Amino acid sequence: MNDKNATLRNLPKVDECLADLRTLLEQRQIPARLAKKAVQTVIDQVRQAILAGTQHGQPRSAEAWQRLFLATMETMMQPHFRRVLNGTGVVIHTNLGRSLLSEAAVDQLTEAAAHYSNLEFDLQTGKRGSRYSLVEDIICDLTGAEAALVVNNNAAAVLIALDTIARDREAIVSRGELVEIGGSFRIPDVMAKSGATLVEVGATNRTHLYDYERAITEQTALLLRVHTSNFRMIGFTSRVPTEELVALAQRTGLAVMEDLGSGSLVNLQEFGLPAEPTVQEVVRSGVDVVTFSGDKLLGGPQAGIIVGKRDIVSRIKRNPLNRALRIDKFTLASLETTLRAYYDRDRARREVPTLRMIGEPAPVIKKRAQKLLRILRRRLADRCVLSLIQTVSRVGGGALPEYGLTSWAITLKPVDRPVSSLERDFRNLAVPLIGRIEQEQFLIDFRTIQDKEVPLLADQLSTYFSSAA
Repeated sequence: MNDKNATLRNLPKVDECLADLRTLLEQRQIPARLAKKAVQTVIDQVRQAILAGTQHGQPRSAEAWQRLFLATMETMMQPHFRRVLNGTGVVIHTNLGRSLLSEAAVDQLTEAAAHYSNLEFDLQTGKRGSRYSLVEDIICDLTGAEAALVVNNNAAAVLIALDTIARDREAIVSRGELVEIGGSFRIPDVMAKSGATLVEVGATNRTHLYDYERAITEQTALLLRVHTSNFRMIGFTSRVPTEELVALAQRTGLAVMEDLGSGSLVNLQEFGLPAEPTVQEVVRSGVDVVTFSGDKLLGGPQAGIIVGKRDIVSRIKRNPLNRALRIDKFTLASLETTLRAYYDRDRARREVPTLRMIGEPAPVIKKRAQKLLRILRRRLADRCVLSLIQTVSRVGGGALPEYGLTSWAITLKPVDRPVSSLERDFRNLAVPLIGRIEQEQFLIDFRTIQDKEVPLLADQLSTYFSSAA
C-alpha cells in the first residue's frame, strides 16, 4: 500500500505538464482546452491503473509522459464523423452512410454550402418561393405522379402521410406487411404515432381481397401496402395485386397508399436481379400515395419522397408536421442533381455510384482486386497470406435480402496473430477499413472499393504490417 501511495504522489501535476508542452501545443495548433482534458485523462487513467494494481510503474521520463499526452490529444482531435473504406461488399450499407453521391451531386452540395442560394426565393417573381418547387417537377417527370413532396427520410414520409390521411380513423394493413425496419422502428409503432388506428387483416403468409373487403367500416380511411424490404416469405403465400386493391378503394371511396421503402426508378432486372416494382409502375397502377427513400436504390441523399395524386399530396404539404420534417438546402442540392441524372438511364447507370456498383461486372471487379493484390504481395512478403477469391456482394438497404451479386475479394490471413486482431486494428487505421471475417480470413470485397481508393488501401495495409512486424 505504501508503494502505491508513493507512486500516486509522484504523478505529475496537470499545470506543470501543460507548461512543458506549451511550445509543442502552439506548433501543432492544439486548443488549450482540449490539451488540458487530454493531460487530465492520461494522468487519471494511470492513477486508476495504479489503484487497481494493473499499472506496472508509470512512464519513466517526461518525454514518455509527453508521448502519451500527445497521442491522446491526436485521438481527441480526430473528427467523430469520419470517412471509412467499405470492404464489406454491401453497396447500400445502412451503418456506413448508405448510398454514395455522384461527383456532380457533391459539386452541387459544395456550391450550396459555399454560397447563398434561391432556397426559398423565386427568381422569376422576386418574391418568397417554395423549396419544394425546386425538385417537384423533376420528380413528377420521372415518376409520372401528379404531385410530389420531399421530407427528411422515408419514415417521416410514412408518418406525415398517415397523419394527413388517416388520423383518428382506420388504416387496413395485411399482417404479412407489419414489418420492422432499421433501428427497431416498426410499422405499427409509426402508425400509432400518426394517430391512425391499425386494422390487421389476413394471415401472416396469405391475405386475400375479401380480407380487406370484410374489414372496411365507416371509420376506414386508408388501405395501406408496405414493401417487406429486408425479408421474404416463400412457399404457400398470397398477396393481393395492387390493381385489385386500387379498384376496391375506388369502389368504396378510400385512399390507397404504398410504402416502397427502397423505391427504385430503374428495373433491377437490368442488373440480373429479380424484378421489383418501380415507383413509376406503382404510380401507374393508380395508388394515391407512394413513399420511398432517396438514399437507397435511388442513390441520393437521405430523404423521404412522397408522390401521388395532387389533392392528397397538397393536403400533406399543408400538414403542420411538414415544417418539422422538411429538408435543408444540402439535401435539395444533391437530390436535384441525382434526380436529373435519371433523365438519361445510361447516364444514371454510369454516374450514380449505387447503380454503378450494383451493375459493375464481376471481371471488372476482379481486375481492381488483382491490382491491389500485386502491390501487397510485393510489400508484405511473408507477413500475411494473401489470396484472391470469388465471393458474393449484397445490394443492402433492405432490398433483395436473399439475392447476391457475384464479386471478387482479397483475403488476408496474418502469420503471427489471430485474424480477429485485424478486424479490430483495421477499424483504427487513419482511414478505417471495414470488412468481414470468413473462414478465419479477413475479406475485402472489391465491389465497394473504388478505383481511386486502391492506392490508399495499399499504403495503409503496407504501413500496418510493417509497423507491426
